[in-house]
Amino acid sequence: MSPLLAGLTQVGLLILTIAVVYRPFGDYMARVFTTDKHWRVETMMYRLVRIDASSQQRWTTYAAGVLGFSFVSIVLLYLLQRLQPWLPLNFGRGPVEPAMAFNTAVSFVTNTNWQSYVPEQVLGHAVQMAGLTVQNFVSAAVGMAVAIALVRGFVAAGTGRIGNVWVDITRGVTRVLLPVAVVAAILLVALGGAMALASGIPALGLDGRGYTVATAPVAGQEVIKHLGTNGGGVLNANSAHPFSNPNGWSNLLLIFLILVIPICLTRTFGTMVGDRKQGRVLLAVMVGLMAVLTTTIWWAETHPNGQATLAAGGALEGKEARFGTFLSGLFAVATTGTSTGAVNSMHDSYTGLGGGVPLLNMLLGEVAPGGVGSGLYGILVLAVVAVFLAGLMVGRTPEYLGKKLGRREVTAAAISMLAMPTLVLLGTGIALALPSTVEMLNNDGAHGLSEVLYAYASTANNNGSAFAGLTVTSDFFQASLGVAMLMGRFVPILAVLTLAGSLARQQRVPATSGTLPTTGPMFAGLLGGTVVLVAALTFLPALALGPIAEALA
Repeated sequence: MSPLLAGLTQVGLLILTIAVVYRPFGDYMARVFTTDKHWRVETMMYRLVRIDASSQQRWTTYAAGVLGFSFVSIVLLYLLQRLQPWLPLNFGRGPVEPAMAFNTAVSFVTNTNWQSYVPEQVLGHAVQMAGLTVQNFVSAAVGMAVAIALVRGFVAAGTGRIGNVWVDITRGVTRVLLPVAVVAAILLVALGGAMALASGIPALGLDGRGYTVATAPVAGQEVIKHLGTNGGGVLNANSAHPFSNPNGWSNLLLIFLILVIPICLTRTFGTMVGDRKQGRVLLAVMVGLMAVLTTTIWWAETHPNGQATLAAGGALEGKEARFGTFLSGLFAVATTGTSTGAVNSMHDSYTGLGGGVPLLNMLLGEVAPGGVGSGLYGILVLAVVAVFLAGLMVGRTPEYLGKKLGRREVTAAAISMLAMPTLVLLGTGIALALPSTVEMLNNDGAHGLSEVLYAYASTANNNGSAFAGLTVTSDFFQASLGVAMLMGRFVPILAVLTLAGSLARQQRVPATSGTLPTTGPMFAGLLGGTVVLVAALTFLPALALGPIAEALA
């Protein structure tokens, strides 16, 4: 079987499995967030921490809950790292230095999972399991909760209430993430993934010298880092490590986990608003963008510049032979199209155009299909902008899902949309202006610019992947990238919750002849064009100096 045919077969299998679960899983998540019934274990938790699970909150209370919960999580995770020598299973590893501990705590609480350290050398299993893995669950649940709160804003009729943040986070963990993660972890172990509490396995090298192969409870963290679109690896090689991702079947399983919740949330959205065509429009835009980007990266990596790569039949540097060009490219598009950031190949080794695709995928706002929750609320914000722009151009009434889009709603959407570009361009500009940055780069010229741009695009988008050609262990990068992660997560969340609260205070208005239809191909094209246009106008100069210049060299 030719590599192209094998790649198409793998994509077809992935599409088939997601199509099978799309309807039942999407409707299941809609029931999870709309039912009034609480599980017994959930009721016990609510009583323990004195939460009134029946109360409905305004957006200000909901936002305070999200911010307060995240702040406490950052403090606790920071303390776990600093107190590591007193924890079990530390294997003699000392406390994580303050700047790195801050960066890591912010990274995992914001669902970024950016790592500036070698996990098997810096962190023991206690911090990995009690700190990082827990945040893989709850940070993903926070993203889902915010998305569901925005959907409730469209559904509510003058109540001003968007749900209960504590109930939404709890249900996201207990009813969605945890059950799927348990089943997936068992499957990954069956496929050859590692799950061990030992620090390593003694081995004998070909040169006769002994060394230790690092091990960890990999499978348990590997599945939730993909399912929750987190991305941080328990081993430094991430999902290219054979203990994490042993073969092609496990690779397909991990890509499935990355995509399943963001894609199925479009069905959840359509079910909750009472019009599933609305969800299918969002799905069409997500899939269309992802298809174009996947095709582009496949072409770029099989038609590289340079005699050596042409003789090899493709750009194979930095790719695992057990995955090849097609599964590596598909994984790269999936992980940067969501906020996952896991890698099964070295993005820094991709061709100029091929490396530009993951970068562009993040700069589009990670809406193809986006992270757990963040993808849905991200594309809904862009839908609000698209409806408003259409109203300006053709005189249509700026309404979406029966809610009028006035100054307050459009301002909130604009703030959410512009937060990431502001952080990326400011961060990149400041970093490149510092003489010390040159010493941190493994490459100069266009590729060096791409490395810095990629770092801030990854952190501001809460993605976490890296070109890996940039050394980010200095205090400047630890602090500035940490700030980019914080602002890139919580500024859009606050803007989205403001939008949800404003919509929830409105009564639903009936559609008229002046209302823009939002369920057909025309609106799908308008929304897709808005996604591309915003990124093109904002980032084209930077992309022209980086990956585009490298591709044309």
